[in-house]
Amino acid sequence: MYDPLPFLKKILALPGLSGYEDPVRLAIAEEWGPFVDELKISRLGSLYGIRRGNSVEPRPRILLAAHMDAIGLMTTMVDHGLIHFTEVGGVDPRILPGQQVIVHGRRDLPGVIGQPAARLLPDSIGKKAVPMEYLLIDVGLSAEETAGLVRPGDLISFAQPPIELTDNSLAGHTLDNRASVAALSVCLSELSSMRHAWDVWAVATVQEEETLAGAFTSPVDIEPDIAVAIDVTFAKGPGASDYRTVPFGKGICLGWGPNTHPAIFEAFKKVAEHLDIPFQTEVSPSQSGTDAMGLQVAAGGLPSLYISIPIRYMHTPVEMVCMKDIQRAGHLLAQAAASLQPDFVQQIRWED
Repeated sequence: MYDPLPFLKKILALPGLSGYEDPVRLAIAEEWGPFVDELKISRLGSLYGIRRGNSVEPRPRILLAAHMDAIGLMTTMVDHGLIHFTEVGGVDPRILPGQQVIVHGRRDLPGVIGQPAARLLPDSIGKKAVPMEYLLIDVGLSAEETAGLVRPGDLISFAQPPIELTDNSLAGHTLDNRASVAALSVCLSELSSMRHAWDVWAVATVQEEETLAGAFTSPVDIEPDIAVAIDVTFAKGPGASDYRTVPFGKGICLGWGPNTHPAIFEAFKKVAEHLDIPFQTEVSPSQSGTDAMGLQVAAGGLPSLYISIPIRYMHTPVEMVCMKDIQRAGHLLAQAAASLQPDFVQQIRWED
């Protein structure tokens, strides 16, 4: 059985901020290569891994999308050897002081995020969290050396290595959404030893954290019949235990809301129930906050679904995932894709 943990730890250690995904895309392509018939790169940088079905051409196509981009930081100014920065994607400044980072300047520079002493900050801040504009990155070089190596626009990624915890859990930055990329790898590995009627297009999309660019454009390239987005969602944990969160490690989530087509939901639900794959229904009364928002409305519109892997502490350097849920998501994707009959699309209606 394919073990996604080594691959996941590898891609968690790689940069690949939203709009700058090249480093992680190379690693994903290397991992997917043995499992697919063809690899392609879109004009915006999304990676396509294609497994061709065994039914008569023209075959229907299913698009399985997991965004590979990450949140992070970007240099805005270098002042007296200290680096000012802004966010790429949604970053909570409360979690930044004391974090280890890599500044991707003329060469990669390890650094730490420092916070000035309270007496040096405006009185209006008081005991509140220090805004990002007052935080600084120190790479330990002289002012002249730093100014020569770092410029505005240089990217900054989190640097903490992932930590294997007890009970099959992993903590680290960028599990949103590299956990789902690992689930897609599980899916492709499983499909490589199965017969399936449909062409399966696994897509590692770009820029979900900022523009949904990969989700909006990939369906135009691929022209799929249905699409599924794989992402993470909020697991129950400290301070997060109401109806908007789901149990941690107890199964994946099938999304139900405006980005979900009822017939696709029912098809995946039946497969999960048949195979005893633990799952929960995640209700989203508005937009899902995933690539499904773009996939659903691309071109003429697509019957879509989103599947989520619960994680704790989202958008922090210590996101936490249960590895069993990554396996479950990949297994469901593979089995559901393989179960699709050539005439499935002709049989679905919105009322289904």
